[in-house]
Amino acid sequence: MNKKLVILGLVGLVGFNGCIALSPIQGTLYSKIVTPGMATGSGGRKTGISDECQSILGLVAEGDCSIASAKKNGHISKVSTVDWKGTNLLGIIYKGHTVITGQ
Repeated sequence: MNKKLVILGLVGLVGFNGCIALSPIQGTLYSKIVTPGMATGSGGRKTGISDECQSILGLVAEGDCSIASAKKNGHISKVSTVDWKGTNLLGIIYKGHTVITGQ
């Protein structure tokens, strides 16, 4: 009985993990990655990091991880590159930021 519950729980974690995926690459138990967004030119001299976005169980999500937030925080007017940086733990807690470069 206990073995069936463990297997069912693991299958549930694997299946549920994709529900909050904001990245094309994701680990089932843990992931801490930076993925590309877009590039409009070569990297700039300044870097801006947005405010944090977070999700709990894929049910509740909040935060401002927009490009506008990253531009404001980095004092950037012309964006060159946009990347996404995020951490996911068991599909339970997800935290992420948008990282931009520009002038």
